[in-house]
Amino acid sequence: MAAVEVRINPEIFREYDIRGVAERDLTSDVVYTLGQAIGTFLQNAGEKEAIVGRDNRISSPRLRDALVDGITSTGCNVLDIGVVITPAFYYARILYGINGGAMITASHNPPEFNGFKVAFGPGTLYGEQIQDLRKLAESGDFARDGRGRVSTAGPRDAYISMLAGKIQLGPRRLKVAVDCGNGTASFFAGDLMHKLGCDVIPLYCESDPGFPNHFPDPVRPQNLGALIDAVRSQGADLGVAYDGDGDRIGVVDEKGDIIWGDRLMVLFWREILPKHPGATAIIEVKCSQALVEEVERLGGKPMFYRTGHSLIKAKMREIGAVFTGEMSGHMFFADEYYGFDDALYASARLLRILSNTDATLSELLGDVPKYPATPETRVPCPDREKFNVVRSIQEHFKALYPVIDIDGARIIFPSGWGLVRASNTGPELVVRAEAKTGDALDKIKKEIEDALRSFPAVGAVRW
Repeated sequence: MAAVEVRINPEIFREYDIRGVAERDLTSDVVYTLGQAIGTFLQNAGEKEAIVGRDNRISSPRLRDALVDGITSTGCNVLDIGVVITPAFYYARILYGINGGAMITASHNPPEFNGFKVAFGPGTLYGEQIQDLRKLAESGDFARDGRGRVSTAGPRDAYISMLAGKIQLGPRRLKVAVDCGNGTASFFAGDLMHKLGCDVIPLYCESDPGFPNHFPDPVRPQNLGALIDAVRSQGADLGVAYDGDGDRIGVVDEKGDIIWGDRLMVLFWREILPKHPGATAIIEVKCSQALVEEVERLGGKPMFYRTGHSLIKAKMREIGAVFTGEMSGHMFFADEYYGFDDALYASARLLRILSNTDATLSELLGDVPKYPATPETRVPCPDREKFNVVRSIQEHFKALYPVIDIDGARIIFPSGWGLVRASNTGPELVVRAEAKTGDALDKIKKEIEDALRSFPAVGAVRW
């Protein structure tokens, strides 16, 4: 493909990835230019190789072709690892010893979206690094060191074997319902569960980028209905679900009740903190106070931090954290693993805990307070307005209550807390609230709704 002057929508360069509507924002010319920028970035960093992987979305093959063409135009070589989940892409960089690359995926976004997670060194680009890549793409000042070569590799089997080698289950044989939502995890999850020695009830574990059954986003309760039914009707010990690119996990217990990310982290911290006494526990601002209380009970040191997989991985490396996670189901293990978010590895760690006890999953969490709370709620707000709205919300509530402002506003009300933050992945605000009682929760919700109602650009809050 010849170099052409293209206009790139600057809004696709988000906080920790590049993402937009595939047929509108990510034309082949745009993606070719992004490939040139990525190849140049790597060349400037002294790298001559890039790994490229992709999820199973309909647009991913087209994006792969344009991206690879752009990267190789700079003289950078490409190792194409085909259709993989994002954690397998991360692992492939370790397996093949290649620092840089790009994973083509839009994760949990609707089918018409696609995008890129750009990796370099121990992590993925975020924040100003993403904006620097935008500036490079807009400048047209690309490396032109001949034409790089393209080779292929398949890390799938090595990745699954690595996971099975790291996790040995206990004596209890588990029955697991597995819902891949026809996403990219369909190529991986069932085989791993069988390799670990589990009895598997597969749900939508055939790749289909049309996502005919439900969208692979386990944060949304409506996407877990079939999994809940299967667990209850077939007597499974638990159910696990994955998002479109396999880096986020959803869990339901043996009763079919959803175990959200913050409660799931309680189980993991109970295993990890006794081995790492006094460790700092990074806690995403959306998480329940019950998680904070449990970390303190176990002797850990809670530290609130920002949402976002790239941001959290960077903070973990900075402070030497051994584990953390997000409400959305990203789980980051650095105690016995590599520190990147991997939903299949998180599944295996959960299975290991459960296989070494006679207790059910609901019994293991039976002593954890379940405070009245809203789900993670997304409120429409244009990208150009959302950060200004959040700044105004911070100022408004700081005059009334203590506010944790590391990521938006986590407002500490007398009997609970509420959160308003700007989404890093879409034109939305993210709101959530929790309280000691139902009445207190209603009051917190009303205060947040009243504050947001004063901004014409903000949509209605539908808890």
